[in-house]
Amino acid sequence: MERFVKWNPSSQKGMLQTLLHPLTENPPHISSYPPIFQFLTGQNFIKLGQQVHSHMVLRGLQPDAFVASKMVAMYASSGDLNSAIVLFDSITSPSTLLYNSIIRAYTWYGFFERTLRTYFGMHLLGLKGDCFTYPFVLKSCADLARVGLGKCVHGLSLRTGLEFDMYVGTSLIDMYVKCGELSDAHKLFNEMPVRDVSSWNALIAGHMKDGKISVAEDLFGKMSNRNIVSWTAIISGYTQNGLADRALGLFDEMLQEDSEVKPNWVTIMSVLPACAHSAALECGRRIHKYASEIGLDFHSSVETALAAMYARCGSLVDARSCFDRIRQNEKSLVTWNTMITAYASHGHGPEAVSTFEDMIRDGIQPDAITFTGLLSGCSHSGLVDIGLKYFDCMSKVYFVEPKHENYACVVDLLGRAGRLVEAYDLISQMPMQAGPSIWGSLLAASRSHRNLEIAEIAARKLFLLEPDNSGNYVLLSNMYADVGMWEEVNNLRTLLKLQCVKKSPGCSWIEINGKAHLFLGGDLSHPQAKEICALLEALPEKIKAAGYIPDTNAVLHDVSEEEKEQNLTTHSEKLAIAFGLLNTGHGTVLRVTKNLRICGDCHTATKFISKIYGREIIVRDINRFHHFKDGSCSCGDYW
Repeated sequence: MERFVKWNPSSQKGMLQTLLHPLTENPPHISSYPPIFQFLTGQNFIKLGQQVHSHMVLRGLQPDAFVASKMVAMYASSGDLNSAIVLFDSITSPSTLLYNSIIRAYTWYGFFERTLRTYFGMHLLGLKGDCFTYPFVLKSCADLARVGLGKCVHGLSLRTGLEFDMYVGTSLIDMYVKCGELSDAHKLFNEMPVRDVSSWNALIAGHMKDGKISVAEDLFGKMSNRNIVSWTAIISGYTQNGLADRALGLFDEMLQEDSEVKPNWVTIMSVLPACAHSAALECGRRIHKYASEIGLDFHSSVETALAAMYARCGSLVDARSCFDRIRQNEKSLVTWNTMITAYASHGHGPEAVSTFEDMIRDGIQPDAITFTGLLSGCSHSGLVDIGLKYFDCMSKVYFVEPKHENYACVVDLLGRAGRLVEAYDLISQMPMQAGPSIWGSLLAASRSHRNLEIAEIAARKLFLLEPDNSGNYVLLSNMYADVGMWEEVNNLRTLLKLQCVKKSPGCSWIEINGKAHLFLGGDLSHPQAKEICALLEALPEKIKAAGYIPDTNAVLHDVSEEEKEQNLTTHSEKLAIAFGLLNTGHGTVLRVTKNLRICGDCHTATKFISKIYGREIIVRDINRFHHFKDGSCSCGDYW
């Protein structure tokens, strides 16, 4: 046997030698080969498998369907799908077992269309699927969202009596869930005589995806045997539905000493966006520390999720550190997109551009998400010509067709630069219907550059597209108020009342010592309201002495200047900043999140506050991050 390569894991060496021994017989029997190929399946010893295959061919032995099925599985599991396909095609009388091997291989490699074609070819030959066939076929239907084909396969499984096989039943539930047929999934679940944990998990994930939180919670509560997937599904569901506190609370439960199930890398990836949603930087750091302690921070997907979390929580330095820790050959498209988007959201356009160029040099093909981040970065940094160059190159050079989000970025890019007519012309030439994000960008730019004519066009489009969004009425009303068109302001207010549109209240929150504190604009019900008001009442005189001039254009009401200035004092971001100043020590960075766009006056005032109090203040509004320090903002007043 010296002709075979040496293979020496001590625990399995003896077994392999035992399996190889019959091949020394002259001649060896064909039945000696299947156990060897089966043993090598999944071991990634392709050279040894090829040598055994050559040994068989040299002795004039041709594989039948049974032997071929083991060989196909061995080649596919070792990364050589082509050899598996050639071998499959060479068998003139295939069996169900052989078809199962190639169907499994195609599914493993993500060739779902070929899985389905192979299955229906098998069906035409009169070969019936079994409990090993259907799970892979149904997975392919699910991943292709082919619910019609899935129902056909369901019908065939009924004829063979396999509908209530535990594995087939679970695969059917998963297929219906992923195809959006939740009622069919639940009906099947209720009819199954035996359910494994996977069927519960699939249904929980489906209800969470559909926003049916209470149903998913009820299922989770009834489970007698929860595994890591169960916990991760519910945590991920909470995160996706914006229930950050519940996601973080359940994650903390898993960390308790008496918890039988501990988080894995997928759980950590699922919970980290909850920290970003709630701007809970300290909580994110705690999860990062836990991941490091159990050795999961080496995982490229975890590092990518950590980078995204830090970026969304305002710590770009930490985000870059996580990005840099990932080996160059392990940086996926998602990893690069995360860093490009991080730079864009913080207004670092040149860095977004250089990261994009690094990605291209690394041989990674960009997608529409890449260009959304890149173009957004150019927009927030005033890199108009560079942004337009990349937009023009999207399809010609990088073979990425611009999507709605990409057009929205370019409209924003042109609008911020005051090139409103070009932005409007681009909208007119788009190959798809412009949505709210595009008209919203044009309206905001028209407000910034005081172009009432284009603002009215954009606003009237938005009144039709999103009639319940009060922000569009407020922006146009702002512009009418700026030029003293009070009759038009009143007409808009009347329209708002007639359509029962309620103004979205401005709110801001700040995290201190791991706890988030929420402030609504004008709301003085906070327990520390007296101290907050005292600080804010004294603030205007302090910052006026440093050169601050109140921007009363942010106040709509036709009232006196004094009253307008008073109204500005209780904007939610100012309340949050005042609370932060009162409750943290000198040198502590204040991190504030706002649900709307920061107003011009708050932006100006915060610059002066950062200088007078010697504080770094990071404000994340609905569009981007603003880093205030020493009297200036990272946006360079271009926002």
